[in-house]
Amino acid sequence: MNRKQKQLSVFFAAFILTITTVFSGFTPKAEAAGDQLGIDAEAAILVDAETGKILYEKNSEVVLGVASMSKMMTEYLVLEAIKKGKLKWDQKVRINEYVHKLSGAPGLSNVGLTQGEEYTVKELYQAMAIHSGNAATVALAEALSGTEKNHIEKMNKKAAELGLKDYKFVNSSGLNNKDLLGRHPAGSPDEENVMSARSLAKLAYHLLNDYPEVLKTASMPSLKFRDGREYKNFNWMLPQLIYPYEGVDGLKTGSTDFAGFGFTATAKKNGQRVISIVMKADSKDSRFAETRKILDYGFNNFTKEELVKKNYQVKNKKTLPVTKGKEDKVKIHSKQAITMAVRNGEKDQYEPVLVLDKKKLNENGELTAPVKKGEEIGYLTIKSKKGEEINFLTEDAKKQVQVPVVAAENVEKANWFVLMMRGIGGFFGDLFGGITSTVKGWF
Repeated sequence: MNRKQKQLSVFFAAFILTITTVFSGFTPKAEAAGDQLGIDAEAAILVDAETGKILYEKNSEVVLGVASMSKMMTEYLVLEAIKKGKLKWDQKVRINEYVHKLSGAPGLSNVGLTQGEEYTVKELYQAMAIHSGNAATVALAEALSGTEKNHIEKMNKKAAELGLKDYKFVNSSGLNNKDLLGRHPAGSPDEENVMSARSLAKLAYHLLNDYPEVLKTASMPSLKFRDGREYKNFNWMLPQLIYPYEGVDGLKTGSTDFAGFGFTATAKKNGQRVISIVMKADSKDSRFAETRKILDYGFNNFTKEELVKKNYQVKNKKTLPVTKGKEDKVKIHSKQAITMAVRNGEKDQYEPVLVLDKKKLNENGELTAPVKKGEEIGYLTIKSKKGEEINFLTEDAKKQVQVPVVAAENVEKANWFVLMMRGIGGFFGDLFGGITSTVKGWF
């Protein structure tokens, strides 16, 4: 092959790659996306960050190595402790001999930590979140829980609280235990943290929604540390780095020989935020290329839509009957709007569903006066007109597309005289009705 032919070959290869990237987002159906996206990774998932609705998944329940993406759990626990006042950002942490040696271990991601020197929680947190500092993570674990072993117990307990199903934490950093200089806080000497893509997505979902301030650090392209060095963020899809992608501002990468290359990304465009997970990709670069395909697919195919307006009234259920009130019915409506990411052009494929609180109703399906304006009497949710299940990460996430239904007006309780006259009227009405029926029976 001569030089000209080689140039043409390279040109056409680049052209095909570009076309593939551009059109990878335009997949007709989410259910078929696993085949048509052709994600070159062992597992992947894409979810709407606001509602937890699953937009795409591939092998999402397969348990795999999670590597440094497991540091998101330590991030969660640190931010939780900060909120509860159990840790402070300016709190000093003294570096012991083990953490110092781990920070200098060859081949591991670290910032230099000097034995006997004190670092603030904020410094260690930034080292962990930006440059995936393993020794910094251990230092935080010890500061938060006393020992890393205690911290592992907290990580597994919190995972259960957050509804993660497929997981096991054996250390705080995500390294293989064999790389911890002869120590392993839990598990076997050559074990490491494992999770499924769906569980990892749940962790990222809770981290973003419970502590959105996590993005302030995760979005920093580099860290200037006190050792005089500048450490780059391993999230190369941040706008300032190697593979920039509009809207990417987090979250965490991870890699070990066992886990391969993984990436938990989050990006926001046009008011819509998504979370994507790629697990066990072949290389540093490919995990970002596969993430780009998934993000393109999400933003090109799904739009955040208002499916139910605020103060919406369900057809044929605009009012509820009221007993013992000055009025015999009350108007009801939704307290808020319902919004959800839906496939382009399919907004009309969803319909509202009214669910009344049975505890509020008597055996005749009536509310009992007094009824106060704004009183919650049930909720409104949505369903697919085709009968297709709408998949969410958790039951709590599913509640994001449920809004309260409330009374739109006051209904005061009728006074004793009105109630008595109604009772008398009802008695004679029933009596007259009985007599009429009897007379009719004679003929």
